Amino acid sequence: MEKIQLAEGLQLSRVVHGMMRLNEWDLSKEERLTFFKEVMDLGITSFDHADIYGSYTCEELFGEAIALEPSLRSNMELISKCGIVLESKNRPEHESHHYNTSKEHIVKSVERSLKNLSTDYLDLLLIHRPDPLMNPEEVAQAFDELHRSGKVRHFGVSNFKRSQLSMLESYVSQPLVTNQIELNPFNLENFSDGTVELMQEKRLPSMAWSPLAGGDLLKGQSEKALRLRKALEEVGDELGTEEIDQVLYAWLYTHPSTILPIVGSGKMSRIKSAIKAKDYKMTPHQWFHIYQASLGHDVP
Repeated sequence: MEKIQLAEGLQLSRVVHGMMRLNEWDLSKEERLTFFKEVMDLGITSFDHADIYGSYTCEELFGEAIALEPSLRSNMELISKCGIVLESKNRPEHESHHYNTSKEHIVKSVERSLKNLSTDYLDLLLIHRPDPLMNPEEVAQAFDELHRSGKVRHFGVSNFKRSQLSMLESYVSQPLVTNQIELNPFNLENFSDGTVELMQEKRLPSMAWSPLAGGDLLKGQSEKALRLRKALEEVGDELGTEEIDQVLYAWLYTHPSTILPIVGSGKMSRIKSAIKAKDYKMTPHQWFHIYQASLGHDVP
């Protein structure tokens, strides 16, 4: 498995395993441990979390499993996100759904994540969403405190647009090493609005959430979904695969910006598909065939 360097001392596996639906996989902690070890045997060592996943349950489910074999921690990279506040029976003190990027909230969220994940540090912490009330000085202070204490080694953002990332970057002394954004052929927004170009300008890899467009491309019946699926099938035939998800991953791998797809599946076959897709080399003709199917018209 290819490793991608985001910063000095931080390399992530090219495929990242997403934990957003871990609470839906119905596995015992022993079964979870076995599954994570099988994933790591494939070369996937980076695991993506957020405090809110599974209504604040997924980090603890992961940590319970890893606690059965603590030595695994040194061979993996743990990523988590904070800044979204959800109403949940697991957080009765939360009064509403909103954002909170205050220093106090960031530090407390990280400390709780560390406890739940059965670890004493995060390899990477991301601010989950842009916050209209963000005080960037407080975010910078939180990052400095967490880095100084050894609780977080590296920092980044998620779902930030060009101006938002640049604004925060101007305040923090800890470098922002990635932006986790939605990237797939169904939703081209981040390809067209300058977000991906900013990452290229800064020589930073992007992490891609929803690389399969949440199933819209695989099962959707809209005119756009049908049009795209036809193009994906045609390119798949040319590449020698009938697996549309492999074509989608290959489309992301082909982009020169270095995209790390987050695979959020509990099925080993789906995870292996994302790895296998790296073997397919897509031509500009094939890449643009899919791109133009999404646009619904030819490029200018």
